Amino acid sequence: MKRLLLSCAMGVMSVTMLLPGGAQANEGVTEKERKQMTTVAHRGASGYAPENTMAAFDKAVDMKAEMIELDLQMSEDGELVVIHDTTVDRTTDGSGAVEDLTYEAMRELDAGSFFDEEFAGEPIPTLGEVLDEYRGKIGILIEIKSPSLYPGIEQKVADELTARNLHRPNNDKIMVQSFDHDSMKTFHSILPSVPVGVLLSYSDDGISDEQLSEFKEYAEAVNPAKDMMDEELVERIHNEGMETYPWTVRDRESADYLLELGVDGIITDYPDYVDPHPADEAA
Repeated sequence: MKRLLLSCAMGVMSVTMLLPGGAQANEGVTEKERKQMTTVAHRGASGYAPENTMAAFDKAVDMKAEMIELDLQMSEDGELVVIHDTTVDRTTDGSGAVEDLTYEAMRELDAGSFFDEEFAGEPIPTLGEVLDEYRGKIGILIEIKSPSLYPGIEQKVADELTARNLHRPNNDKIMVQSFDHDSMKTFHSILPSVPVGVLLSYSDDGISDEQLSEFKEYAEAVNPAKDMMDEELVERIHNEGMETYPWTVRDRESADYLLELGVDGIITDYPDYVDPHPADEAA
């Protein structure tokens, strides 16, 4: 099965402290381990700029993240728009359901001021705009949100990728993921050359061997909530030939814990928490 990026080679280190997920973590994270990690900027570098905007994606590139993650909904007139919620209320100066608004109407909304007036007037981008601007610059992790609201959205995503030759086999720069696993099965059936990730919310029941066996039939990555992660789960996912990119890291301690577990990537609002650069450290 195709791998997105090289898995991290993690040494055996002494156990010293307890961190999220109830598992014990090892002391210290080497600079080499940080550099081997795939840093995925969640909704762009959304700790520093308004989520799912070009400003946040630009910031992620500046911070040397390996990938940006973005969320997709679909407008009334069938445009793939980059926004997390099913409504525009939280992140813009407008109101209403995305599925009830035309893209022209959404384009007039301010998607930056909710974060800071510095970003006033930042528009809601389309998937096509993001692909055109960032392909070749940074990897792109596309999350399809609420696909049950948007029949045919998987085909539309596939069409956007194919139109730009981003569907070619062994393209390690694109992945599509969703919490809706049936949607990911559908996408995989349409465009099997593009890696798929399955997202999982936190569950006390964990992830069964049966689930992992099913996931590997169509997915290259299993991406759980970070508090589900421990050394055993990472090993089980890797043993099935898949990678894992837990979400969403918003503190340095969680980033270090996941690094030490040997996950393949970390989805984070703060890319510098995973791989700080000298300029970031001095700031």
